[in-house]
Amino acid sequence: MRALERILAEDGSESPFAAFDLPGTPGTDEFWAAAAPASAPSGDGGWVTLFLWRGSPTVIDFESWSDPVALLRWRDTDCWYAEVRMPARLRVTYRFLADDGSSYPDPLNPVRAGGERSVVATPDLAPQPYWPAVGADDVLPLPRTRIRWASERLGGKRTVRVHPVGGGGPVVLLLDGDDWLYLHPAMTAFDAAFEAGEMPPATLVFLPAKDRQAEFGCRPELWEAVRDELLPLVADSAVTADLGRLVVAGQSLAGLSALYAATEFPDLVSRVACQSGSFWWTPEASDLPDPLGGPRGGTTAARLRERPAPPGLRIAFDLGEHETRMHPHCELVEALTEQAGATVRVSRSPSGHDRAGWRHALLRDVAWALA
Repeated sequence: MRALERILAEDGSESPFAAFDLPGTPGTDEFWAAAAPASAPSGDGGWVTLFLWRGSPTVIDFESWSDPVALLRWRDTDCWYAEVRMPARLRVTYRFLADDGSSYPDPLNPVRAGGERSVVATPDLAPQPYWPAVGADDVLPLPRTRIRWASERLGGKRTVRVHPVGGGGPVVLLLDGDDWLYLHPAMTAFDAAFEAGEMPPATLVFLPAKDRQAEFGCRPELWEAVRDELLPLVADSAVTADLGRLVVAGQSLAGLSALYAATEFPDLVSRVACQSGSFWWTPEASDLPDPLGGPRGGTTAARLRERPAPPGLRIAFDLGEHETRMHPHCELVEALTEQAGATVRVSRSPSGHDRAGWRHALLRDVAWALA
């Protein structure tokens, strides 16, 4: 594979993207038939990934990892492109943004997340097992059982879906549940992991959020409502559900809330799968110019210093390798949780603050929490 410095041919006699193994002249049918995101070594241990777009000016919008990148037009053709330098070990969600504000998935990438996003990974990463590639025409399956929950404590109405994995078992409460229904097909992935022997029977409860900032802060209302209102509705549903062992899985602010529930409601929550928990959070953080610039570990670290972990707490922490500003906050909370007496597992995913990385950890860590 030729060096990246020779990608752009000056005379147009060959494809300027030959270093990415793309044949033909940009803009021709031969070229577009083979076009797809492709990576080549950057020479410094990372990668340069080529993104292509056909037709009009656009911008690549990455999920948390990078600022937006504008595409360039190749000569007088319908080919727009960007060569994006990426570090080793990165899986990232992205979309294309048009001048009119519309957003689109990458039509040249078969791996999607919902209707408007795509997922790309550097070549040094193995595929994520059990998560199917969701194409443009695919409709994600939804659980048959749904609960209409009108919460007195939280206000408003929401639809909570319930799915038995392997016939059902301990309840796994998936916070931000709509993301795991409509962006990433968690129901299909959990079923596939069970069939492969990597997941015990469980009952998935997909809990959507109405107001993430209000519900997922370190406040009791959400967990009082889950305990007193939602779980009785799950018990009365037609799905087999063991309420004696409740696993809570959450990411970002939802990960913060999951650990809060385990420390403040130990009779309710004793097992947690937490990815990229927002442990920078304090009641004042949202009003600061830099919310992550406050005290390490935020309110969670302060609470853990004051009290031991509840007996039997089992928690798996995961964090993206590339979300470096989160590391000091999460590392302190991980250490304090273990020092407080919990059984702790710590891992790192090849991603930023992104469900493309969290979804593999979700399956692995829920299975560990249920063990």
